[in-house]
Amino acid sequence: MSRDRNSKERAGRRAGGREARRALRAAPLADDVRPVRPGLEGGRYKALTDAEVERIHRAALHILEEIGLADAPESGAGFMTAAGAIQGSDGRLRFPPALVEDMLAKAARDITLHGQDPKFDIRPGGSRVHYGTAGAAVHVYDVEARVNRDPTVQDLFDAARMVEVLDNIHFFQRPLTTRDTEDPTDLDVNTLYASVAGTTKHIGTSFTSSERTQMGLDMLHMVAGSEVAWRARPFVSNSNCFVVPPLKFATESCRVMETVIEGGMPVLLLSAGQAGATAPAALAGAVTQATAECLAGLVYVNAMKPGHPAVFGTWPFVSDLRTGAMSGGSGEQALLTAACGQMARFYDLPGGSACAMSDSKAPDMQAGYERGIANAMAGLSGLNLVYESVGMHASLLSFCHESLLIDNDMIGQCLRCVRGIEVTDETLSLEAIRSVCLEGPGHYLGHPQTLSLMQSEYVYPEVGDRSSPKEWIEQGKPDLVEKALAEKHRILATVFPSHIPEPVDAAIRERFNIVLPRSNMKAAA
Repeated sequence: MSRDRNSKERAGRRAGGREARRALRAAPLADDVRPVRPGLEGGRYKALTDAEVERIHRAALHILEEIGLADAPESGAGFMTAAGAIQGSDGRLRFPPALVEDMLAKAARDITLHGQDPKFDIRPGGSRVHYGTAGAAVHVYDVEARVNRDPTVQDLFDAARMVEVLDNIHFFQRPLTTRDTEDPTDLDVNTLYASVAGTTKHIGTSFTSSERTQMGLDMLHMVAGSEVAWRARPFVSNSNCFVVPPLKFATESCRVMETVIEGGMPVLLLSAGQAGATAPAALAGAVTQATAECLAGLVYVNAMKPGHPAVFGTWPFVSDLRTGAMSGGSGEQALLTAACGQMARFYDLPGGSACAMSDSKAPDMQAGYERGIANAMAGLSGLNLVYESVGMHASLLSFCHESLLIDNDMIGQCLRCVRGIEVTDETLSLEAIRSVCLEGPGHYLGHPQTLSLMQSEYVYPEVGDRSSPKEWIEQGKPDLVEKALAEKHRILATVFPSHIPEPVDAAIRERFNIVLPRSNMKAAA
């Protein structure tokens, strides 16, 4: 009888502990106790030694001094030559090392990429890590039909409002190119509108001309409430491919860059050479060329406006040298991205690079291992802004909404690796070990330390499955992609951002050709 009663009491204690743990997992967490969050410090992994980083720096300076860059617009050449660049008879601009060092000294380091909601402000720099979208895919992958289709403005808006509620995706740069906006003006305007309407996190966008850039700035003044309010908290940055590798300025993009600088918009200086095609096949050479090009961009920006917020955007991509096609999910891409993170840290500049744009065409095992390896390496390298880290397939040709949800889980695991293991008197757990082994039941399941650390020390997946094989069968063998699909439908049926007041939205629609119907932006009555 006594034995039965003791057994029941132990079973009750176990059940009570299990329920307590479930309750803890379900409770919302304060930001300061979350196990992962934006801006965790990376830098524990180094793809390059300190000596190798120094060699790349010296080689980049040599390239800038001896080879230089071609095709600068007249205005840009004027800014840079006034600062000390030398334009040769061949038209190329060359940059003395002293000029580069001078502009590095003037460059902004402590910058903020604002969100429309200040709680989403991020501060790239040091080794603080943030993950986000990007990509400009020309397809959307439909997981139900298992086909690619043309992206729409609605798809972009839906992606933005999904990112709004996914904790581990910290900023939103357009991941797809809308195909229901054939006119370039409509493309730029609707890309910007769908992004700022869909999320209050920081946004990155591109413009196809300086004239359309000014239109975008006018829209942002309306959203912010005034030009003064916009300049105080610019919540959109310009992703600017200011160079055409190898070593040529992209003339029209440079004009766009000048317009956004005048307009107070942060700029991502993006050099996107492809190793083996528009950059050297040697990985060190690809990093060196990208570094040289971005240093030239840094001279450009700071010659025009010293200290303007700019992100050092070394984005070398990888070619599959058997075919010449891009390979976004390769191990070489992961290495390049990690090395670029180190170069930004070497210069103590806010740095951003791309990785994890899987070669797989669908959310499958290949996408998982390619994305997980690359994002973990990028974060561990201390890269500040990891672009294209979620949702991308077919080496940037395709985007998948469901992958945002799966990848949000994956980024949580990567961030936990970035955070590392804290070793303190408390975490060494000597008192807990003594108590359990000498006074307690011989296990830690119900120990106060275990309960106190369940949410602050451990990350749990939202759509990933950790049930036992028996439970999995009893639950009908849930499939990861099917769970992500169901969660996507739930979000899109319930999340309707309303941060742009209706009168402002109406004024925007009166001035610009907005394709997205207002009725699609709010819940049905």
